[in-house]
Amino acid sequence: MEIVSVIVLSTGLLVLGFVVGWLMCSKIAHKRFYRTDATIEQILEDARREAETEKRTALLEAKDQIYHERVQAEKTLEDRNSEVERKEEELDRMSNELNRRADLLNHKAGQMEELEQKLVQQQDELSVKELELEAILEAQNTRLERIAALTRQQAKRELMENLEAEAQREVAWRLKEIREDAQARASDEAREIIASAIQRLAVDYTVESTVTVVELPADEMKGRIIGREGRNIRSFEMCTGVDVIVDDTPKAVVLSGFDPIRRAIAKTALEDLVMDGRIHPGRIEEVVKKSRENMHELIRQAGEEAIFDMGVPGLHDRLIECLGRLKFRTSYGQNMLNHSKEVAFLAGMMATHLGLDAQLAKRAGLLHDIGQGISHEFEGTPGQNGADMAKKYNEDDEVINAIEAHHGEADPISPIAVLVDAADAISRVRPGARREVLENYVRRLEHLEQTAREIEGVDAVYAIQAGQEIRVVANYGLISDEDTERLSAQIAERLEKTMTYPGHIKVTVIREVRAVNFAR
Repeated sequence: MEIVSVIVLSTGLLVLGFVVGWLMCSKIAHKRFYRTDATIEQILEDARREAETEKRTALLEAKDQIYHERVQAEKTLEDRNSEVERKEEELDRMSNELNRRADLLNHKAGQMEELEQKLVQQQDELSVKELELEAILEAQNTRLERIAALTRQQAKRELMENLEAEAQREVAWRLKEIREDAQARASDEAREIIASAIQRLAVDYTVESTVTVVELPADEMKGRIIGREGRNIRSFEMCTGVDVIVDDTPKAVVLSGFDPIRRAIAKTALEDLVMDGRIHPGRIEEVVKKSRENMHELIRQAGEEAIFDMGVPGLHDRLIECLGRLKFRTSYGQNMLNHSKEVAFLAGMMATHLGLDAQLAKRAGLLHDIGQGISHEFEGTPGQNGADMAKKYNEDDEVINAIEAHHGEADPISPIAVLVDAADAISRVRPGARREVLENYVRRLEHLEQTAREIEGVDAVYAIQAGQEIRVVANYGLISDEDTERLSAQIAERLEKTMTYPGHIKVTVIREVRAVNFAR
């Protein structure tokens, strides 16, 4: 019985222990579940806060991007508006120029009509005078018949003999005058031929210097050009052979060097580096090498454009390259390639006037300074080097002689050489072609104005077009409209006698009457 009680008691205890264990496990499970729910809620809350933060950040970034795009769009619009305004100003200027030319043409047309009317009037007066002369001759013949007691035929024959003798004397005298006048006007005619050629020439010169300015997008780019401890700028100067001057000039650096080809290579290389943004010694060497290769192509293109402009085909490639090098060389500020083209044009024009071979004259004029474009690998003078190169590539003997004679290393053997030398002198001394000391230039213009102002009847004188033209305001009380032509001729004659100048000076006399009153 006790055993049964023990078994029952044990069984009850087991059941009670099982129930108590189950309850405890259930309670622990509930606690864990509640903690898990709290953790999940915390994670969800953190996720919500993080998502909200990222949302606000993305919104701010989007607004910042929209602002930058708006600023860029406004800048682009402003640039386009500036370009449109510049185009409008240019169109207005062209329109004003066309209107001015139209007014000038109308004025010239009016002058032509006045001249035609004067010619018709003079012709009518001449017809009247011819009739009067016939009447006078008839009266004289009748009088001669009456006085000399000669018949009309006898008097006519005697009169004709006298007139013939007198005419022969007048012809001899006139021939002498014509001969002397022709000798005196020979030089004037030569100057007229040269002036005609110069007037048809229009070449713009850009005076070269020893510095080149490179514009930068921002001042901070100067620091990148200099590099850490100056390594970039030293590498650039060593590769290009030019000095880089970084000063306080906003958004610009200066390249300094005596060789214009080196400066052009350096300018192109620096612009490419600034645009690319990668500036370091290795990249600098690569870009400078590429710029040198591009410069060789530019030199060749310049030579080909020159021979195309002048119409001189058939030049050897080496001559074309040397001709292109002249684009980057100057003499007293005058671009050598433009100078050679101008000499070719002038020589061709003068050869046409004189009935010579204009094509050959152009060829000789274009190549007369070809020795200046030869690199330093050749020894000797420019004239000798140029003549040797022209001879090497089978140029005409007259062209070779023109090159040598121009540099004083040979005597001219043909008129072409003389024309080339004359065209070179004209191109060098014409106003504006080469640099002139400012004081001498100002003094010459002042003397020009003072010489014209000394003539009676002149109120004011203005020198324009670099001294190639003077405009004279005449005193309307002392000078009439008919006297303006005489006054301009008098001033021109005075200038020819008292001054020395290249080319010619245009004298324009203006006479106007101004009536001024006041309404009170």
